[in-house]
Amino acid sequence: MGTVAAHLTTLVRSAAERAGFGDEPIESTVATRDPAHGDYQSNAAFRIAKRVGRRPRDIAEALVAALPGDPAVAGAEVAGPGFVNLRLANEWLARDVAARAADPRLGAPQPGAGHTIVIDYSAPNVAKRMHVGHLRSTIIGNALDRIHRFLGWRVVADNHLGDWGLQYGKLLLGWREWRDDEAFAQDPIGELQRVYQLATERAESDPKFLDDARAETVLLQEGDPERLKLWQEFVDVSLAEFAVLYDRLTIKFDTFYGESAFRHELKPLVEDLLARGVAVESEGAIVVPLEGNDPPLLIRKKDGASLYGTTDLATLRQRIRDYAPSKILYVVDTRQQAHFRQLFAAARRMGVPPDLELVHVWFGMLRLSGGVVASTRKGQVVNLIELLDRAAEKAFEVVTTKSPELTEAERYAIAEAVGTGTVKYFDLSQNPQSDITFTWDRALSLDGGSAVYLQYAYARLHSILRSGGAADAPPSAPVAVEHESERALALLVARLPEAVEAAAEQHRPNLLAEHLDQLAKAVGPFYETCPVLKDGVPADVRERRLALVFAVAHALRAGLELLGIQTIPRM
Repeated sequence: MGTVAAHLTTLVRSAAERAGFGDEPIESTVATRDPAHGDYQSNAAFRIAKRVGRRPRDIAEALVAALPGDPAVAGAEVAGPGFVNLRLANEWLARDVAARAADPRLGAPQPGAGHTIVIDYSAPNVAKRMHVGHLRSTIIGNALDRIHRFLGWRVVADNHLGDWGLQYGKLLLGWREWRDDEAFAQDPIGELQRVYQLATERAESDPKFLDDARAETVLLQEGDPERLKLWQEFVDVSLAEFAVLYDRLTIKFDTFYGESAFRHELKPLVEDLLARGVAVESEGAIVVPLEGNDPPLLIRKKDGASLYGTTDLATLRQRIRDYAPSKILYVVDTRQQAHFRQLFAAARRMGVPPDLELVHVWFGMLRLSGGVVASTRKGQVVNLIELLDRAAEKAFEVVTTKSPELTEAERYAIAEAVGTGTVKYFDLSQNPQSDITFTWDRALSLDGGSAVYLQYAYARLHSILRSGGAADAPPSAPVAVEHESERALALLVARLPEAVEAAAEQHRPNLLAEHLDQLAKAVGPFYETCPVLKDGVPADVRERRLALVFAVAHALRAGLELLGIQTIPRM
């Protein structure tokens, strides 16, 4: 089916050809927010006018006159300096929404068919408990993962673990000096974090300890058996704890290739880049010089140790070799923008082809109401599991207030889904490139803009379908679009694939989250003006409205699933 916007864009482009303006590309039509401006709007006249040297309004009038007849369009008119406003025909809209309701993918386009995308996200450090600082990469990355799969991409979700480097040299030294075997048996990650914090404090005050840690790092990277065995134990206990948290967040990865997976490729990579003149020696270190004012990418230090740049280049080479991707997304916070500029520039010099799209999907920092998330080096963090536990507790209070008739077990099960959804939606509903401050009042708002608001909207829709005998399959009747509130809902359902596509193209899941919030908010006016199961509603109207309710519920459920948020039929 594709999107409504794409269908209308094709019609406007055809009009441009028929009016004698050639077959040059035009801007896509876009959904309007104000019904007074039609359902969709095209600004194609402005680009055409600039090209042919005429007034945009004159071009717009020619486009309207040449617009081919199509059952989708009930009317077209020129507005302002040269906009073309288009209004959909109700009968066509009703059929379109009914068809989307019958399709698990809502008729969404499949631009990724035949293409592979690698999405690098989450990436916690081994031997440390995941904290709220990992939240944004994990949640934004997983939403982009789900969205791209929905649009037909073959997705490789890669959790590029931080399991290599100087921090493990520090940890190995600290382990020999301060470990508590009994504490490790009871809480492995807690004990590793305690030891690492002690080691970090010692390294900051004792230059010899830091030099010894660097030497430990080199021995580990060279494959010393004793150090590798201990390091592997740290990795294993870390992966076991991560698995519990990812399961709770309903997140799955295709690969867990940490930095260590490429340790045997680092030396040959550096030697190859030197031999090809891509890398050069600089004051005893090896760097990849970059053009302009960008500093070179350091890939081997004077002491022989590799760095993030080295493992990132080796990882990129492996991804190209194993997956032949068309695109790679790195979902990493804003502080790494300079690193990825260097990395991508060095990759092109290394020979990565220009048709492979490399994108740093950066995001702002997450703050709790008490301040900025601190570094684990100082031990001042809020663990992610603690945040999820608190969210479930808060959600239980809300569910108990709203639905006291449910059993305690039912309320706890719902609270877990609502709590996890609360944390996810709070992040995903905001521009990823903004810094955000988490507050419980906003996260659990029952007035909109929250997961619980959307989940309650879905449960209410499902209740109507259950009572009307239409919970499992859409009614055969056409979707109701006659009343203003019916039509508003139908339009939002029809536009959902456009929100999904925009979220993928701009790497902004908040575009989908905002659309779902609009959809849920449009349900209220529909309930007030268009009763579905009330006595006295004619049978044919009842069936058409049930068909619309089914379409809205289907769209809401599908959209929330793309954000990784569970829907609950009864709340």
